[in-house]
Amino acid sequence: MSSTTYQSYCVATYRAYDDKADFQKKALGIAVGLTVGSWTDLPEARKAEMEKHLGRVVDVTVHEPDVGQPGERYADIQIAYPDANFSRDIPALLVTVFGKLSMDGKIKLIDLSFSDAFLAAFPGPRFGLQGVRDLLGVQNRPLLMSIFKSVIGHDLPALREQFYQQALGGVDLIKDDEILFENPLTPIERRVEVCMEAAAQAERETGQKLLYAANLTGPTFSLVDQAKRAIGAGANALLFNVLAYGFDALSELSRHPEVNVPIMAHPSLAGAFYPSTYHGISANVLLGKLMRLAGADLVLFPSPYGSVVMPLAENMAIKDALLTRQAADYSFGAVQEQPLSLATSFPVPSAGIHPGLVPWILRDFGHDVVVNAGGGVHGHPKGAAAGGRAFRQAIDACLAGAPLRAYAAEGHPELQAAIDAWGTRE
Repeated sequence: MSSTTYQSYCVATYRAYDDKADFQKKALGIAVGLTVGSWTDLPEARKAEMEKHLGRVVDVTVHEPDVGQPGERYADIQIAYPDANFSRDIPALLVTVFGKLSMDGKIKLIDLSFSDAFLAAFPGPRFGLQGVRDLLGVQNRPLLMSIFKSVIGHDLPALREQFYQQALGGVDLIKDDEILFENPLTPIERRVEVCMEAAAQAERETGQKLLYAANLTGPTFSLVDQAKRAIGAGANALLFNVLAYGFDALSELSRHPEVNVPIMAHPSLAGAFYPSTYHGISANVLLGKLMRLAGADLVLFPSPYGSVVMPLAENMAIKDALLTRQAADYSFGAVQEQPLSLATSFPVPSAGIHPGLVPWILRDFGHDVVVNAGGGVHGHPKGAAAGGRAFRQAIDACLAGAPLRAYAAEGHPELQAAIDAWGTRE
């Protein structure tokens, strides 16, 4: 079929493993079974009526293991699903393309492409990468973020001091820990008020703006009200555990007129979906395409360097999904050079990051990345403020093309202390 034939289809790509299966037959079974349910048994008159709802097999590529070599037999199967079958929301699409199929043996959803009509229903990130840069007034370098740590059981004065020390280090963003929920010690409105007071105090000393991403939690139907309360108290960003609540919750928040701050998507629960070879949803779809489509301005995901490791190839696939500017990578059957209307989202590789890893992060992600650290800031031998400065010095060294050890020896003691503590990879 020509590309124009598929303008009203979304396309799912699966990787299915089976030593003996007829993958062409399996693909046809998926295309029919997940759409009209039956085809050969339908009367011809009924077929004419139902054809607009019938799934189509686009491609089946079978990979046979080399003779005498270890390996598994699998096929990459592409199925086109008519837009006519589902409403313009991510839950409807996911249930259509992978609902019961996700339970059908060794099969993984490895890519999704969207029709122009489906994409048109989503405004995407309200701020996106460029909007976040504009809010901070930082255009020409990677951003730096630190994370609240050891938050459970702390009262407001303790949280304020921790925030202040992080802000003094020159970070651009500070986020709540994802496990900091609404509680009597640090209710969100009071937490935002005292932290933004600390941000203003630090700005007077450093001259630097920052965004504070307060963790948005609570019952799903109260999220908008909770967000409005946080913003009313001064919150200038929000953290959201998207997979716990669902992509549609993020989509509704991101387009709500009164939730007018950047939203940072946390990957909690992602490990239940992407790591398996045989099951689940690939990281580039789960943490890349769908997060951006639903409106995340910044997206956290495990880095390939630190304590919760994701393979580099998967990281790069997420990065590409968040930063691509051409519709050809998102939509099926689109004009190749059609600009993608969705704003780009900031990639935030995370977990186990210390200043010595900054050269690797910038090597792989370039300047459009948020360097994100928890223990790498708070665990610095000279305290959190020094931890932030060590990261800024590492970023400056990379931008200047200087090796970290040489740059540290030229009067940057915070970076030197970080290298002494954690080493460096260059």
